[in-house]
Amino acid sequence: MEINYFFKGILIGFSIAAPVGPIGILTIGRSLKHGPLAGLATGLGAAAADAVYGCVAGFGLTFISGFLLAWNTQILWMGSLFLCWLGLAFLIRSGDAPQGTPQDANRFSSHPKAFLSAFFLTLTNPMTIMAFTAIFAGLGLTMAGDNYLTASLLVSGVFSGSALWWIILSFGAGKLKERMGKDLLGRISRVAGVVLLGFGAWSVIRLAT
Repeated sequence: MEINYFFKGILIGFSIAAPVGPIGILTIGRSLKHGPLAGLATGLGAAAADAVYGCVAGFGLTFISGFLLAWNTQILWMGSLFLCWLGLAFLIRSGDAPQGTPQDANRFSSHPKAFLSAFFLTLTNPMTIMAFTAIFAGLGLTMAGDNYLTASLLVSGVFSGSALWWIILSFGAGKLKERMGKDLLGRISRVAGVVLLGFGAWSVIRLAT
């Protein structure tokens, strides 16, 4: 049945989103600092980018995948530098007041910004499309692009599975926030900044060598 492609997409989206990387750290950090909705907005940005790459692989859009892979180095440079900037921003703002105070409400008033930053960061990793293509091929889903309904169900499942993971992660981190004091939250924010900056620096060094 074609509906099975939706459930297969859920498994694919969840499995690609679940490994903790820069987006996971960013989601946890924002959930702890600004609340679960900020973390969820971040995660949904990543899920949307996963869905875009799922479309490219699922619909067999080889002209897009070819373009992304041809400009792979330049795109990765943008993503790496942006990741460094996010890490520095976490470090600079690690002493800001936690959610619930007027200072934080004024500073982090736009969840769309959280969404877009995660969307851009995830989208600037064209190798994600290779992961989707390999998984689709391994599961025998390479012909999904020949059927628009099948491909649509597959991509919808990818987004749903990825979004499910980010809901679990952001609200789980939000629950932990309730048990932490401001000093501990500040230290965690600094650690998140260091980790993000480390990911970005490592990527920059790898691209430069």
